Formats: sequence, structure tokens, C-alpha cells
Amino acid sequence: MISVLKELYKNRVGEEPCSVVKLTGDGSNRAYYRMMSPHASLIGAVGTSVEENRAFIALANEFRKCGLKAPEIVAVSEDYYCYLQEDFGDETLFIRLKEARESGSFSDNDVDMLCQVMRLLPDIQYKVAKGFDFALCYPVVEFDRRSLFWDLNYFKYCFLKGVGIDFDEVALENEFEHLATLLLDEECDTFMYRDFQSRNIMWHGNAPCFIDFQGGRKGPIYYDVASFVGQARAKYPDCVVEKMIDAYISSLERYRKVDKIEFMQKLNAFSLFRLLQNLGTYGFRGLYERKKAFIESIPAALHRLSALLSRMSNDFPLLSLLVQQIAELPRFVTAGTDGLTVDVMSFSYKRGIPEDYSGNGGGFVFDCRAIHNPGRYEPYKKLTGMDAPVIEFLETKSNITEFVENACSLVDEMVSTYIERKFNHIQVCCGCTGGQHRSVYSAEHIAQHISDKFGVKVVVTHKMLNKQYIIEAK
Repeated sequence: MISVLKELYKNRVGEEPCSVVKLTGDGSNRAYYRMMSPHASLIGAVGTSVEENRAFIALANEFRKCGLKAPEIVAVSEDYYCYLQEDFGDETLFIRLKEARESGSFSDNDVDMLCQVMRLLPDIQYKVAKGFDFALCYPVVEFDRRSLFWDLNYFKYCFLKGVGIDFDEVALENEFEHLATLLLDEECDTFMYRDFQSRNIMWHGNAPCFIDFQGGRKGPIYYDVASFVGQARAKYPDCVVEKMIDAYISSLERYRKVDKIEFMQKLNAFSLFRLLQNLGTYGFRGLYERKKAFIESIPAALHRLSALLSRMSNDFPLLSLLVQQIAELPRFVTAGTDGLTVDVMSFSYKRGIPEDYSGNGGGFVFDCRAIHNPGRYEPYKKLTGMDAPVIEFLETKSNITEFVENACSLVDEMVSTYIERKFNHIQVCCGCTGGQHRSVYSAEHIAQHISDKFGVKVVVTHKMLNKQYIIEAK
């Protein structure tokens, strides 16, 4: 497909590109390339779906027709798999606000940029809808019950199931039905951007430019407002969110009358839905595909969702409880925090080696099955590696002391290096046949050794005992 892009570029610019650089994309299946020559810089796109490409191209043309800054499509391949678009540079609004996010302090200029975007949103929703043929939308024409439940089930199967929390599926479906009723209780003929967030807004020529709207469709206005102000990774303070909403409402009033109390009630329901949808994405891209950026986004999303549900707990008691339980899991409490955390786990090889939820991969897996097994003997079968009789057996009738010492010497070198290099996570797993005796003893002693020697935070998990606790950093 690169050859096709190069041919499109040559036909458009009159010369071959002297540089073709692949650009990174967060969760997209499309591939983007910056193609440059002395006379032009364009973005080449290779899509996996003709229908999706057609939707993007049609919407980009409609945005521009409405006076909204979207990339000009300058060339399209005959099969519609490849196209060239205007290059808006590399600075997204998300990047532009990096310092504000990290410091937690948004300047007046930062807030002005955000409010400028929000004042343009009603124009996108109403002007684009007026002249656009929604039959071109991909993969569906409008936000409806079916697409709504696609996203809710995405959350259930890719996030809830992924974190291993047990829940009453019937009760959860009842709450999903209630949420669906709240979201679909009014007809609409407006355009829904669907992925309206700061990563999809370029800042070019001191003005916002819009990209990645190929999933747009007919839908309610609240969805995009919730998407933008509730973006977990953007870390907008409540006072900034309030100013953005006020800016949006003042612009919206050019198109319809607004009762702010009713508007906020509706917005809360869509914010809840959007956060569930985000967690579905973070679960799939993070917990399943092991992409670190998505894993690191989970705690912030859980925090926002928990705060929102605290105001809606009467309507969604099960969701409120589940989010609270998940937010307290050590893997999400520790994600993204400063300092090194060492996860030490015992497990059974019958159930498989534990997955690394940090997204880093690597770490240690120690096989304890060569050690004399107290589980073969009746007096110890119902005990664990934390019980005194088992500890005495292992320390007097097996070579486990030497085994643990050797394991610690390997782990020590890694912990020391990770502290020096300011890394934030190591996983150490100890496995045996049943995950009850030898692995538990080994994990306990390795965890305590790391805590005593380095003073770092250690999360201890015994998978088969359903037990977990934290040794805090000293």
C-alpha cells in the first residue's frame, strides 16, 4: 500500500516523496504516514475498510463545507483503501495541555482553548447534520439500542470479565436496561462525532482542527459533551469542566433552548455510559493486548466513574459496588504511581502462569515443583505454606531455603537496577503443582526479603488461596 500512497503523492505534487515516516496511532487499525518533499507535506492513510474510508472522506468534505477546520482530502485511490490528506502537524490539544495536566494547574489560556473547542461543538452537531447524508456513516447510521448495547457488553466482557470480579449478570443487565432507557428517551437529528476528545483535535494555526470523526453518526448532543469533558486521561479539574460546559451551553442556545438542570441530568447519564465504554476499550487494549498506555488510564477512569456513581448510586447500586471493588484492587491502586512496586504471586501450574497486568512484560517465574512437596502427606493437605507445620516441614525436609536464597539473589539485582533507573514495576511469580504449599512459602519469603532490603512497596497475591495484601513502602 505504500507504493499506492507514493503514486498518489507523485500525481498530486508532481514529484516522489523524499521522506515517508510511519506515524503512531493509539487504538486505530488504520496506518498513517507523513510523506514529504521540498514542496509539500501530506498525510497518507491506509484503511482496512472501504466503507469507513468513504465515511471519513465524506465527513471531512462536509466539515469544510460548514466552515469547520478538517483535513482537506487531496487524493483517493480507485479502490478507496488509500488517500492523502492535509497535514496539520503533530500538536494535538492533548499534547498542548501536557504541562497543565502534569502540574494540575490550567492557565487562563489553557481554559480559553478548551472553551473555544466547546463553543464550536454545537456547530459540528447541527451544521454537519443539516447537509450530510447519514446513510454514508460507518459502521451504523445512528446511535441506537443495538450499538448502545455493543458498548455496554464491551465493558462487561473486555473489562469486568478481564479483572476477574464476580457479579450478578442478571442484575447488571437490569441496570444496563435502565441506563439505555435514560439515553434513548428522546429523538434527535444531530450529528454525533463519537470520539470527540483532545487527542482528536489538532492545534494548527492557533486554532482547533478536527480529525478522526470517521465513526460519526446521527446521535444525541450529550454524548460528545460527555466524551470531551469526561476524558479521563485529560485530567480536567472540576472548575475547568464547569467552564467548558457553560461555554458549550452558551453556544448551544443559538440552536435550541436549554434548561441547565435537565441538561446536566442527561449529561450525567451519558458521562456514565461514556466512562463504561472507555473502560471497555482500556480492558481490551490494556488487559488483553498489553498496551501500557491503556493500562495506565484505568485508575483515572475508575476514579471519575466512582465519583459519578456516588451521585447516581440509587439508580445503579450494582455498578457502584463493582467499581468500588475494582478501584481497590492493588494493580489499579498502584498503577501510575511514583516509586517501584513489586508484585509477588504464588500460583498453581494447573491454572497457568499469572498474566502481567502492568503492560511491561518480563519479570521472574520460579518453578517450585522440584522441592519436596508436603502436600503429598495427609497432615499437611489442608494447610498452606503460611502455616507453621508446613513451614517446619519445608525448612527441615526440603531444600527450599537454598531455593529461596538463590531466587532472592536474582531478584535483588533486578530490583536494585529498577530503583536506580526509576522504573515502577516488577512481577515475581512462584508456582507449584497446587499453588498451596511450596509456592506460597516461597512467595512469602521473597516478598518479605524485598521489603526488608529495599523498602519498596510489595503486593503479595496467593492466587489459589484467594488472598492478597500490601506491604507498604518504608
